[in-house]
Amino acid sequence: MLRVRLITVGTLKEDYLRAATAEYEKRLGAFCRFELIQLKEERLPELPSQSEITAALQKEAVRICEQIPSAAFCVAMCVEGKQMTSEALAKKLENIAMEKSEICFVIGSSYGLSDVVKSRADMRMSVSELTFPHQLMRVILLEAIYRAFNIQKGTKYHK
Repeated sequence: MLRVRLITVGTLKEDYLRAATAEYEKRLGAFCRFELIQLKEERLPELPSQSEITAALQKEAVRICEQIPSAAFCVAMCVEGKQMTSEALAKKLENIAMEKSEICFVIGSSYGLSDVVKSRADMRMSVSELTFPHQLMRVILLEAIYRAFNIQKGTKYHK
């Protein structure tokens, strides 16, 4: 069974987002071994300079890369990533599972991901050209992964 690891930077503050995340974690258990890793977001001043942001992203990158197993397929969630349909994601996960036993999705902080993490990734993915809060992105990505597994299994969930 494929192991899916979601590595995120920052914690969920809103109860409704925590509840949605917990629900998808439970649902994904039928399709994969799911693990959520939440890493500490670097503190920044109210109006950080670009150099302060870059330094924070570099510190976060070290912690992120420590959580990515060397043999795992890594997907960096970022705005310049490739967008795909639910069916295409289902096929991609199926193909990855034929070669790898683990896939890691990485969602950065509100300032994104360091180029170090993006370079480590095997793929860069974006879910939309729209901008979403990174905390909501966690729920959106979990839904996309759950839907992809349902497509693979041919369930009625995906219409």
